[in-house]
Amino acid sequence: MLWRYDAHMSTPDRPRILITRAEAVLGENWDDYARCVQRAGGEPMPADLAAGSEACRDFDGLIVTAGVDIDPARTGAERGEYIRETNPARDAFEEALLAEALRRDIPIFAICRGHQMLNISRGGSLLQHLDRRDPHRARRGEDGESIVSGWHDVEVAAGSLLRSITGTDTVRTNSRHHQAVLTSTVGVGLSVTGTAEQDVVEALEDPALSWCLAVQWHPERPEMTDEPTTQNTSTALFEAFVAACAERAGRSAPVERGTAS
Repeated sequence: MLWRYDAHMSTPDRPRILITRAEAVLGENWDDYARCVQRAGGEPMPADLAAGSEACRDFDGLIVTAGVDIDPARTGAERGEYIRETNPARDAFEEALLAEALRRDIPIFAICRGHQMLNISRGGSLLQHLDRRDPHRARRGEDGESIVSGWHDVEVAAGSLLRSITGTDTVRTNSRHHQAVLTSTVGVGLSVTGTAEQDVVEALEDPALSWCLAVQWHPERPEMTDEPTTQNTSTALFEAFVAACAERAGRSAPVERGTAS
């Protein structure tokens, strides 16, 4: 049975996790993030672009999600020929939420586009397009409509938060992006803790915060969470994030593995 978010399922004693939500994107599903948060013991809360950042004040953790391309104008760059749909209002909205989470030292988990947005919010920039499709870019499925992930290894830095969660120095992840953070474009105060071929930064952390992790892959997707060999780079990340949110909020957040499907 497909899991769907229902606000009436709310459990007040769980840590409140804001999850950004904006435009519909083929192959992306906001409910996947909410499912992972609920399974890990958190209370998923949509942070809708239409509501504005001022309406998103009462939260214990922030997830910045995947989506359309980030507008190059955000970093003062000219728009390249491979930039697709952008949403400058979403860029500003998520940057404001990240600034609020930073100010209050609220745990941050940034995913795919969110990973790139965190970097930009710290003065970093992006490569606008990876010329080589493999292994990073997604592609059309055999049906001509679905979007199929690429797959590759990520080298994990010793002594990092990511290393403490995954328990290994090399992990296997999915991949669905064409913009990228490079080692030469990292923002101020961020540490590179995961890398892949083509000089792509796959994970960023801010060691000055209590908990801050950004990953370029998609840990929320069932192709990651439902596969035992990749749960250390999917389910385990959500569990660690929600535990950090619960600790900050002074709440207990028991993990309920397998209770939502």
